[in-house]
Amino acid sequence: MTSEPSGMFEAIYAGAEAGEAKPPWDYGAPRPQLVEWAEARDLAGGGREALVVGCGYGADAEFLALLGFRTTGFDFAPSAIAAARRKYPASKVNYFVADVLDLPREWQRRFDLVVESLTVQSMPPEQHAEAAQSIAALVAPVGTLLVLATTWDEGSEVKGPPWPLTRAELEEFASGDLTLRSVERIEGGNWWRAELSRGAEGSMSHASQV
Repeated sequence: MTSEPSGMFEAIYAGAEAGEAKPPWDYGAPRPQLVEWAEARDLAGGGREALVVGCGYGADAEFLALLGFRTTGFDFAPSAIAAARRKYPASKVNYFVADVLDLPREWQRRFDLVVESLTVQSMPPEQHAEAAQSIAALVAPVGTLLVLATTWDEGSEVKGPPWPLTRAELEEFASGDLTLRSVERIEGGNWWRAELSRGAEGSMSHASQV
């Protein structure tokens, strides 16, 4: 992205590559909230396509690739993508530098599984709805979107970044025939885990179904 927040994130990733502190949101492994969700469904990719939004150093994308998905990961920080490619030189993941508000047209309605973890909340609140709709447009006609975010209760004050999501903002990912199937409040109430899908067959309620 060309906005000020994205420039800040590039500076943080570039600084980390120069030996400064690692990004505070970098877990260093696949997000446990994603791993738990996948294991509960005995999730298997079977060659279907997955996309990780704001993939950072690639841990979540590599996890999905190991499950058998043909995986794409993108981030708007070039330093993050360069680091992911170096970290996984033999990776099957396709890594791209891309802007969540200006994604390639050919990605629309393409991916069987889309994982959005903490990206929208890194953006100013006035961009949340547009970013959510841009991400929702990536989900295939029979596909699933998993949203992981920290929680923000309506009426409480927050000084970002990040700007955690409200329950109402989760609903902004539901557009057209993309339906909000389930919302969990996990990690002691501090995280949202929401699942959206197109059509009943897209639901993750059955093992290995995407």
